[in-house]
Amino acid sequence: VQLVESGGGLVQPGGSLRLSCAASGFTLAFSSYVMSWYRQAPGKERELVAHSISAGGIRVYADSVKGRFTISRDNAKSTAYLQMNNLKPEDTAVYYCKAFHSGTASAHWGQGTQVTVSS
Repeated sequence: VQLVESGGGLVQPGGSLRLSCAASGFTLAFSSYVMSWYRQAPGKERELVAHSISAGGIRVYADSVKGRFTISRDNAKSTAYLQMNNLKPEDTAVYYCKAFHSGTASAHWGQGTQVTVSS
């Protein structure tokens, strides 16, 4: 099982980035996994940014990113996305994707991608 994030980089405040998380090697359907994005800034704990449940099209966001970030997924491509708009310096962090399957209680993490928001 492998999750590979991409799309991070350096962006100015107010800018946008789109992160991708490509999954491979899953034995269960990608659509059955809860896909989440977390982030960890230097010296801080890892925090939940957003998660997506295919069933019911449920999306949940941290208050700090509501209205600016959008999580989505393409189950046919086994890929999750995080569209980040109006980025702020406090969004600077390493962003990780996570796949969790409630039936098996299995969780998988990607290696992370750095997002830096700075002028």
